[in-house]
Amino acid sequence: MNLTLAQEKARKVYEYMKRGTAGLVKETAHEVDHDPASWGMDINDWDWNAGVGMVAISDYYEKTQDPNILEYMSGWVARNKHQCAKRDYVNNLTPLAIYPDMFLRTREPYYRETAIEYADWVLTHAGKSKDGVYFHGASVSEEVWADTVFMALVFMSRTAKLTGNAKIAEEVLKQLLSHMQLLQDENTGILFHGYHCVGKHHMSGALWTRGNSWVVIGAPIIIETVHDLAEAPKEITSRYERLVSGIVKYQAANGLWHTVMDRPDFYQETSGSAGNAGGIMKAVRLRMLEPGHMASAHKAMEGVISQITPEGAVEGVSGGTPIMPTIDAYGQLTRYPTLYGQGLTLLMLSEYIFQEKARTEKNSLA
Repeated sequence: MNLTLAQEKARKVYEYMKRGTAGLVKETAHEVDHDPASWGMDINDWDWNAGVGMVAISDYYEKTQDPNILEYMSGWVARNKHQCAKRDYVNNLTPLAIYPDMFLRTREPYYRETAIEYADWVLTHAGKSKDGVYFHGASVSEEVWADTVFMALVFMSRTAKLTGNAKIAEEVLKQLLSHMQLLQDENTGILFHGYHCVGKHHMSGALWTRGNSWVVIGAPIIIETVHDLAEAPKEITSRYERLVSGIVKYQAANGLWHTVMDRPDFYQETSGSAGNAGGIMKAVRLRMLEPGHMASAHKAMEGVISQITPEGAVEGVSGGTPIMPTIDAYGQLTRYPTLYGQGLTLLMLSEYIFQEKARTEKNSLA
């Protein structure tokens, strides 16, 4: 891998995201899928899918400072902000994660006011367990999902930073730790997809790769964001180290992970592999992990890049995935391009580009 190739791949992945449904139709999806394939590339749907895509596009802008990307994001918000009235489900918070940075870029009060409004709503109205851990959403009350770390806590951490609110920062870190405590398998260090707070069990018990990746990439984003406001408990770092040490043991020879970590008979899944790669790279940069982990991240990146078509579509991405009734059901999901697959890949490439540029500049000054 080299910087030029990474930049070209990132550009194509980004451009593909703006194509809309990219010709995909409902019939593409298997009956077990949570959502049809046409949903996968609907950039104008205010939901976690498009939200992950927009978070990645925002990060891509930070790395490139391309004014055309900023213009695209402003247009996206103008077209879709009327949809953010939904408040009963964690996933509807995801697009708001770009709002704090959009305020800093544009100084439009709407972004700051809306971010604060929704952060306050989360603090006062979000469903919680008796121990104060956020449920994933209205239809899945009493359930704690790994997904929530990325879908809600990234937004909350950025709003905390924007407002200098240490209370929100401390709540975010508390939630991150609680999610890791409830979901982490003590034997492997890997996370289960979800936890049922009443039944006190991990439901289907799947060590789902993309679910792990939401935390692998979400935790360093959160910790970097709030570090000036609140210190992350050491238990978060120690659990994170165990998590990454656990997942790398299941990495395939080509760098990818199977959709369920410990099921090599299942298909390999690209989006979770990209999230793991990008998260590990970022965590090494932040010194949350030892540099030796970078080899696994780069190996994963090579595997992910092999799944990017010449047009920029990221293939091998499983459809929208609730907590499935059985582990075997995870292996039946259809794979097709999605905005979260594009987004996790773009986050990975952007982090690599950032680090390579920094390394090149440092070497040129030496």
